[in-house]
Amino acid sequence: MKEHLKKFLKKFKLYHPLQAFYRGVIAFASNNYYKLLYSRYKGKGFSCNFCGATYQKFVPEFPSSETSGAIGINEVIAGYGENVYCPNCLSKNRERLVLAVIQNMLSIEHKTILHFSPEKHLYNYLKSKTVVTTVDLEPGFYRNIDSAISYANATNLRFNNESFDMIIANHVLEHIPDDAKAMNEMYRVLKTGGTAILQVPYSERLPTTIEEPFIRDPKKQERLFGQKDHVRIYSLSDYTKRLKTAGFQVNVLSPQKLEQFKVNGIQENESVILCYK
Repeated sequence: MKEHLKKFLKKFKLYHPLQAFYRGVIAFASNNYYKLLYSRYKGKGFSCNFCGATYQKFVPEFPSSETSGAIGINEVIAGYGENVYCPNCLSKNRERLVLAVIQNMLSIEHKTILHFSPEKHLYNYLKSKTVVTTVDLEPGFYRNIDSAISYANATNLRFNNESFDMIIANHVLEHIPDDAKAMNEMYRVLKTGGTAILQVPYSERLPTTIEEPFIRDPKKQERLFGQKDHVRIYSLSDYTKRLKTAGFQVNVLSPQKLEQFKVNGIQENESVILCYK
């Protein structure tokens, strides 16, 4: 019944607007709830680099019972932890980490940026500084973030060679069956001298990536990969090899190099994958 309803709503172009409205309502309610609940924790501690709010602690998020097995056993760095959401603006740890790297280690002014599946806070920051093009396989989910977002299949991008100075794909490639083709396309549209930030959930425990690229079983995907729409868990060493095979030069910023950003409530033990052309 659920799938039939989804098909009906999609046929009449109602599915994505209704989903976006539902998510917006949930986000609005959650934001106000956490602002009230965490008001007692305001003060020194963590500082959100999006809204500037400071709290002794941020809002935690942990895997569900369905996903915790894959994430725990494989020791996956996947965005969960004690200090995930800013209580004031609901920015997420993975957004704050990318922003910290951009603000302190990269230059984006007068650059053209391709932003896949744009996160609200990160997109708003980027568009205040430079020209941003947003894309997604299902753009309807993101029209409340950028009304100009367009459809794009990462394995067959419509853009010309060397179109962008920077590409940001934050937790995108783990969803894509043919990730090698997507990496090749990202490399193709990136300008020579450009930078790509291509974060994914990964494990340093796994000797190689575990994957079923063409799986279509949400329950099994949760059990194997930690999310119902993921098709793999990357081994960090294998992930960097795949990026290099696509042509990128890869620089892994270790958690030790990112220590200075802990005040922003970033993901514990996460490295940042910087790719250059």
